[in-house]
Amino acid sequence: MLHVRAVCPADITDTALDLLRADPGATLVTVQRGAAVEPAGDLLECVLARESADDVLNALRDLGVVRTGGIALEDVGTLLSDAAEVAAEKAPDRGADSVVWQELVAQTGEASTLTPSFLAFIIIACLLAVVGVATDSSVTIVGAMVVGPEYGPLAGTAVALVRKDYRLAARSALALLVGFPVAMTVAWFATWLFRKLGWVTAAGVENLQNVDFIYKVGPFSVVVALLAGAAGMLATMTPKSAALVGVFISVTTIPAAGFAVVAAEVGSWHKAAMSLGQLAVNMVGIVAAGVLVLWLRPRHRPGGGTLSRLNRWWLSDTA
Repeated sequence: MLHVRAVCPADITDTALDLLRADPGATLVTVQRGAAVEPAGDLLECVLARESADDVLNALRDLGVVRTGGIALEDVGTLLSDAAEVAAEKAPDRGADSVVWQELVAQTGEASTLTPSFLAFIIIACLLAVVGVATDSSVTIVGAMVVGPEYGPLAGTAVALVRKDYRLAARSALALLVGFPVAMTVAWFATWLFRKLGWVTAAGVENLQNVDFIYKVGPFSVVVALLAGAAGMLATMTPKSAALVGVFISVTTIPAAGFAVVAAEVGSWHKAAMSLGQLAVNMVGIVAAGVLVLWLRPRHRPGGGTLSRLNRWWLSDTA
């Protein structure tokens, strides 16, 4: 279930209330007349089944609530309400994990924006990858995977392709096309310094044992990228965001970029090319899997799907 807060001008409040009352997935509807100060207006709140969210949010947007006020959306952690259970059962059956497009576009749009913090994270992650390669440390490589923010623009690209959202596509592309070159340039300067200090040598790069998986491209590179991309998109479009950590430590995007820099600096061009290939495979695989997951998203099923019918049977049988 989702908690919706909407600020709207007084002249459209009654229409918005009628809209919420008419939707079977909306319940616990409240209104506070004149509660909003900036912008001035009324405050509407309700609890909304995820299956109804797209219809309700699009209707409120068409009503002008977004233009003249605003809508806030958040997941409800714990809700004890018979009315909410009835609303969830009556909501259009698209599945409890149905996509809330307004929420998904907002989340991926924010994560895909090129900001100073995005650049800082991708630079730090790439530097960690360089250190991981220099020290042959798989632990440091995992740290680089977790710190790297590149999944946001990749998920944004997948959403943009499905939605044909060219603004989101441009924003995601800008973050990737600026972020990676900047991070790899900084990593190259760091590698050059480490070589001068004798911390990185060509022999050391040639004899790596613990992190050689970064540049070794094979069939399982594609499999892992697809699985990670699918898991990542599922975690992004549902409340199961904790699964994103597993996605971060499954793919070798940032480590591959860092390895390519180190290998090129020591003259190992073959390994540098293989690392860039690994980077391309992971990025394309993540985006492709994200598009596939969104394309296969739960859709309206009159009468309910098998899982929904099983859930309703179980709840009614154990009540």
